[in-house]
Amino acid sequence: MNIRTNPGKLRGFEKHVKVENVSRRSILKGLGIAGSFVLAAPVMTRQAFAAYETGAGKMPHGVVVDPRVFVAIAPDGIVTIVAHRSEMGTGVRTSLPLIVAEEMEADWSRVHVQQAHGDEVKFGNQDTDGSRSTRHYLIPMRQIGASARSMLEAAAAKKWGVPVTEVKAQNHEVVHSASGRKAGFGELAADAAKQSVPSIEGLKLKDPKDFRYLGKGQVSIVDLHDITTGKAHYGADIRLPGLKYAVIARPPVTGGKLKSFDDSAAMKIPGVEKVMEVKGWPWPSKFQPLGGVAVIARNTGAAIKGRDQLKIVWDDGANAKYDSVTYRASLEEAARKPGLVVRKEGDVDAALKSADKVITGEYYLPHLAHVSMEPPVAVADVKGDKAQIWAPVQSPGGTREDVAKTLGIPEDNVTVNVTLLGGGFGRKSKCDFALEAALLSKELGAPVKVQWTREDDVHNGFLHTVSVERIEASLDKSGKVTAWRHRSVAPTIASTFAAGANHEAAFELGMGLVDMPFEIANIQCENPEATAFTRIGWFRSVSNIPRAFAVQSMVAEIAQATGRDPKDMLLELIGSPRIVKLDSVKDLWNYGEPYDSYPIDTARLRKVVELVAEKGEWGRSVPKGHGLGIAVHRSFVSYIATIVEVAIDDKGKFTVPRVDTAIDCGTYVNPERIHSQIEGAAIMGLSLAKYGEISFKDGKVQQSNFDDFPVIRMDESPAITNVHIVPPGPDTPPSGVGEPGVPPFAPALINAIFAATGKRIRALPIGKQLET
Repeated sequence: MNIRTNPGKLRGFEKHVKVENVSRRSILKGLGIAGSFVLAAPVMTRQAFAAYETGAGKMPHGVVVDPRVFVAIAPDGIVTIVAHRSEMGTGVRTSLPLIVAEEMEADWSRVHVQQAHGDEVKFGNQDTDGSRSTRHYLIPMRQIGASARSMLEAAAAKKWGVPVTEVKAQNHEVVHSASGRKAGFGELAADAAKQSVPSIEGLKLKDPKDFRYLGKGQVSIVDLHDITTGKAHYGADIRLPGLKYAVIARPPVTGGKLKSFDDSAAMKIPGVEKVMEVKGWPWPSKFQPLGGVAVIARNTGAAIKGRDQLKIVWDDGANAKYDSVTYRASLEEAARKPGLVVRKEGDVDAALKSADKVITGEYYLPHLAHVSMEPPVAVADVKGDKAQIWAPVQSPGGTREDVAKTLGIPEDNVTVNVTLLGGGFGRKSKCDFALEAALLSKELGAPVKVQWTREDDVHNGFLHTVSVERIEASLDKSGKVTAWRHRSVAPTIASTFAAGANHEAAFELGMGLVDMPFEIANIQCENPEATAFTRIGWFRSVSNIPRAFAVQSMVAEIAQATGRDPKDMLLELIGSPRIVKLDSVKDLWNYGEPYDSYPIDTARLRKVVELVAEKGEWGRSVPKGHGLGIAVHRSFVSYIATIVEVAIDDKGKFTVPRVDTAIDCGTYVNPERIHSQIEGAAIMGLSLAKYGEISFKDGKVQQSNFDDFPVIRMDESPAITNVHIVPPGPDTPPSGVGEPGVPPFAPALINAIFAATGKRIRALPIGKQLET
């Protein structure tokens, strides 16, 4: 906790919480407090003394619990709290500081949020992905706030000469009730800085019943004012003196190389200053640039026009024959043959042979692109062996590390400033665009902005994997499911990091395949080989999307074959309330969390099904042409169930009048953000199911922009999205929210379409499959 001496910059703050995007170093220097009073606190690399353990300490650089890093108090009482994660709509830049403010009894209207730069030694892990920010940082942020509160109380007690047990922090001041004396945080800050930092073991956290902010849903995100008034700063808004603007023509086929280029026409475009080759790395190469030809200009428009005039000859390389039609056929062929067994319980082959009936479903999901509203963009200013980056990145610490390695300079000489993200969905976990800007800036000796166009984003991004999911289920004469075999065939994200990766990684297998929670005697999961021919990357919900689509569609198919209600069939397959044992899974991935803290709990899974069935009025009468579909899925250690109502006209065009989703995400911070994320997941889920497809021919992506990779418009969005949050138990740890809402949407929609039309869709997108 730092003591600030220049509060004048924050006048007028009480109207709304302020957010700044400058480095911690610069704010301390600017406020004149370098070398001033600083609380001495331990740096923790683990989550300490919580009621539960998480996987936070195993993340790169672990967890930092240090009020010197995260909290500062000015003499006028303004509290600055650092947000070390990136804001892309999840509200994390509000939620984590809010936890600190809650514990230290700060008045939220007098809190200033400071965006951290990339420095994982100082701030701990900064990867804003995996829906893990709150579940990893709820307790550490509470400990930071409690440390600051304890020191403020100790300072007040010493000032008044009373036992510390007689004073209490309340709403931005410390009160001695016996005498009626009060002192504000600003008044006590200097003395608090002289107090010993309490040990983590001795900290007393607030009783949740005394929370003023957490779980109440009364706090808007700190960025809301600037976003809605157009004042928010995104990556493309950065301006520096002498800034050059660049766009890059990249190889149209992954792994392709530049053979030659003619820039004579490009150089005639007004504003174009230079055309140059950009270094590329052999594929696979993690997040390194693909290479190509950069056009440098006085503005982005001129750079784009110049690029359009380039005459380039490419060597398309080994992936030039990649074709989505033939590749799908190869995946389907692989799915019909035995593959690597990754889970085995009982004897599936024997059960299938002796079955009264076998139901087989084969489900296809194509590549998907992130197409966040803000395409990738970065500004770099490299001078000698020092580099400054401004970019909308989900992993500022990782970006810092990669920039340093790419430029061959010390990591301490790289500063990554995080702007607001205009959407991320996993794309901005990969920092190739920032590396491009750094390389060009070093070459030109000037600051450079690299702007990707929408076409660049679609053609040269990291795509969600294509997959075929084949499920065989055997039934006995009573209609009971006796065996379940699921083969999943998909190129792996590991192929982006290493050649020869043809099987899905443990973390992909653990997303709805080997962790399938049904109570069936005979289960076998297999993973045949699949070769990647393009860049595969993280995408919102990752492999949970195809797995939930397949598993939940199959549940409805079994229900139809046995004349059962789909909801009842689903609950029967989930089975008895229990903790699922997965002893046959060699390398079980549980979203990085210890299984003791975050087991697969079928009681919680059943609960969200039952809750959504109640609140969503499952079985209600609907008009002709309407249908209801239900699906449930556990992902990112949360439990989500969704009911979709669909309305289909006589020409096959459909709308979604209503969606109901029940979510059990354990202990939560801001229910308003939960509603927002689930509403957004319904929109994204519908968009992907209806339109989402990236296809290849001759190694090249066939789509370019929203005209041929559309997202749903306002008039297509669900008319009503109801969100039903399961109240957490007193010791239920927090779990994910940002991603889990997407996977159950598509199967619930497909099941609703079947209920309305009798037509079963097994391949996405829906496209024109319903039109007559």
